[in-house]
Amino acid sequence: MFAGFEKKRLAVNGVEIAFRIGGSGPALLLLHGHPQTSAIWHKVAPTLARHFTVVAADLRGYGDSAKPEDDPQHLNYSKREMANDMAELMAALGFARFKVLAHDRGARVAHRLAVDHAARVEKMVLLDIAPTLAMYRGTSEAFARAYWHWFFLIRPQPLPEMLIEANPAQYLQSVMGARSAGMAPFSPEALAEYERCLALPGTARGICGDYRASAGIDLVHDQADIDAGVKLACPTLVLWGAEGAIEQCFDALGEWQKVALDVDGKALACGHYIAEEAPELLLAEALGFLR
Repeated sequence: MFAGFEKKRLAVNGVEIAFRIGGSGPALLLLHGHPQTSAIWHKVAPTLARHFTVVAADLRGYGDSAKPEDDPQHLNYSKREMANDMAELMAALGFARFKVLAHDRGARVAHRLAVDHAARVEKMVLLDIAPTLAMYRGTSEAFARAYWHWFFLIRPQPLPEMLIEANPAQYLQSVMGARSAGMAPFSPEALAEYERCLALPGTARGICGDYRASAGIDLVHDQADIDAGVKLACPTLVLWGAEGAIEQCFDALGEWQKVALDVDGKALACGHYIAEEAPELLLAEALGFLR
């Protein structure tokens, strides 16, 4: 996977962030989702690298990036702090401005990145999410059943961590295999990478911290933006899977139009894991927009 890419680590914002870098041209930051790593981009990264200098980073708490302790307010895993990681990473690599392609949890980090560091983000593609605040406030039985892990992972320490650490591979299968496409979209190499990283010390803590922050401090930050009239300003494309819970439970584009000034979007013929289920569809949409 990732032929022609280098794997590196940099200390930024008080943590070490692992990332892959390859290609040439304008900078494009790729951010992954849960319970995965930057390996999600292996089917699309080579094509993207023909047009961009691609930086595929592991979020803090995930992959080979640092996994700091979770604090009582979950500030260490707030999307604001995770976005600061990425802003500092791109600055350290020499990119004052950059574009973003992000999935799932990474797309929530990207949303905060483009609000808090608006001058840095040129354009953004967000995959298979609606805004976090809208999703929690619009929770239905159908959504809760499909996204059961949202409510499991925010339980107090140490129960969720203990259960994940007892059998990381089973947790991964239970989350990823329960989606519309099952485990079919995941190559053996990528799956082995997800399993390896999920079993690393501290990953369960990081994952839970991420979700606890999104059910708490992240909602405070999002509501503060709404109260202050702050909206996502950069041109944004939102794409989601026609076979997934976002399509079934939310008006994704309508929700993004409430918090963004320049946004368009559509459903693609796939499920949640767009970059692995429908890489050609994603490339067609993303390259058409980002270039």
